[in-house]
Amino acid sequence: MPILQFNYPTTIVYGPGAALELAQRIARRATSGDERQLLLVTDPGVIDAGLAERVVDYLTETGLSVMTYSGVHGNPIEADVIGGVAAFRDAGATAMVALGGGSPMDVAKAIAVLATHEGPLSRFDDAKGGDRFITRTLPPIYAIPTTAGTGSEVGRSGVIVCADTKAKTVIFHPGLMPRMAALDPELTVGLPPLLTAATGMDAFTHGLEAYLARGFHPMADAIALGCMELVVQHLPAAVARGEDLDARGNMLLAASMGATAFQKGLGVIHSMAHPLSTRYGIHHGTANALLMPPVLRWQLANKTAQFTADLWARYARVARLFGSVRDAADLPDAIADLCRRAGITQTLADLGLRSEDIPALAEEAFVDPCHQGNPVPFTREDIAAAFKACL
Repeated sequence: MPILQFNYPTTIVYGPGAALELAQRIARRATSGDERQLLLVTDPGVIDAGLAERVVDYLTETGLSVMTYSGVHGNPIEADVIGGVAAFRDAGATAMVALGGGSPMDVAKAIAVLATHEGPLSRFDDAKGGDRFITRTLPPIYAIPTTAGTGSEVGRSGVIVCADTKAKTVIFHPGLMPRMAALDPELTVGLPPLLTAATGMDAFTHGLEAYLARGFHPMADAIALGCMELVVQHLPAAVARGEDLDARGNMLLAASMGATAFQKGLGVIHSMAHPLSTRYGIHHGTANALLMPPVLRWQLANKTAQFTADLWARYARVARLFGSVRDAADLPDAIADLCRRAGITQTLADLGLRSEDIPALAEEAFVDPCHQGNPVPFTREDIAAAFKACL
């Protein structure tokens, strides 16, 4: 067996008040005035919710200087990053605090790249080995999630729609991993129910696809199972009772665990979700949630000849997380029921999916690298057929 390496380096501060604790730790790490200049990267929703002002107060109370940048779209585009680079330089910043969901965190990571390297951003496309062009030291990033889904606070990558390709592009480098992350459930209590559900199912998808992905990574497998178990146990309560700090905290843990686990790999569901977001503006977590049941059913119906005994056992192991569900074939229905209990009741057709768009969607999904980790291979034709199963 070859020698393998496993990495889980992010420092995580967890619990009510963790955001204030993070601010204090950043201040203690700053040894000079120059290092006390920060850019807070967030989005308009976080501003409107009053969370950005709250975190700015935490930071300034410790003696740090903060400028806020909120020009971030729900599906971030390269223009968001360029605006952030200008703000980073105007602030004289040496580090960033990313506050919000995956979008501000992705933008902060891309700002770190373009603030220190010449663009365009597509030059750093991970699918084309773009990490080899990231040669300079990147400014530190600290992360405070206000949603429980992407897990970007422990991730080494960001996803941005590049200006020249018009495609969601993964930018990856170990230096993009936040130095510290604060999982503070008090900052997620105001998240609306449907967004709570969508981000929670995003976390579940990360756990599911990581667990099913090809490759040998027992640590990631165990964390992926733990992620999914937490979502099954706590997402309905987080949706129904937004002030439930225990449910909110466990969902934050599930999100970080899902993103930690998917260093093993993802799968075809993510490859299919990405073009749905760029073409129709569907929230990434919602796209994942609505894709999972029909795509898993299609895979069971059309790919079982390629299933190994281990893959069957993995399907069954996930099914058992749902309690009374025991058979591997019941997994799609169990996930669909979890979506319904969380309030996700629309279909992809309701959100814009049309049969005439499927050839282009399938092409975009096929060139997306995520499906390369799928436990069974998918061709362009397979992806198109799986999209049709969603109508």
